[in-house]
Amino acid sequence: MPAYAGGMSRDLSVIGHALAAPVRSRFVNLLMDGSARPASELAANAGVSASTASEHLGVLLDAGLIDCVPRGRHRFYSIADAEVAAALELLGHLSPTEHVVARPASAAARDLAIARLCYDHLAGRLGVLLTEAMIASSWLDADASRLTPVGVEHLEEQGIDVADLRGRRRPLVRPCADWTERRPHLAGSVGAAVATLFLDRRWVVRRSAGRGLDVTSSGVAALGTVWHVETPLAG
Repeated sequence: MPAYAGGMSRDLSVIGHALAAPVRSRFVNLLMDGSARPASELAANAGVSASTASEHLGVLLDAGLIDCVPRGRHRFYSIADAEVAAALELLGHLSPTEHVVARPASAAARDLAIARLCYDHLAGRLGVLLTEAMIASSWLDADASRLTPVGVEHLEEQGIDVADLRGRRRPLVRPCADWTERRPHLAGSVGAAVATLFLDRRWVVRRSAGRGLDVTSSGVAALGTVWHVETPLAG
């Protein structure tokens, strides 16, 4: 593609093509919980044959949106990395929700907006309220782009090794645009560590399918006493 006056342009059509098919969009949504899934599971969830799934996965691989790792006789697919996941979450702002006819599916969609994983960090109303509470408590700066010394102390009290997180290539903290709340939730290595903490302590539990999370009674209590979240989660 030729360069324009402002410099070299980006060929966005590659990503557009990769996400253009509803089946490929379905695959991406299934993998946005940070999981690695075999092609057979993805095919079953999307209601397509194994050969059709393979073709669609190849398009996503070529676009750099997903990775594939062989495990024995199977190939497991996952979102390429946290940066790709963040870009896909941001695209959710521009994308319509899937048309839902059945009442149970509609209820599931509402639940997904309350608490879910965005790759490896907490999203939905849970993630946003948690991030805003951390800002209000001065654990994060106003735009959730820097962890304060007070925040470091709090996280270490919860068993999160911030010094270890600083040594990683990934940004320590980063705001990630939440496509349902239209406000940022916390990403970066701290965001991932907080999500792991919530899962390990069973403050949240994964649902049997998809990337939705259920907040447990102990999680509701911890949100108030440990994380100073004052706004009700539901609603």
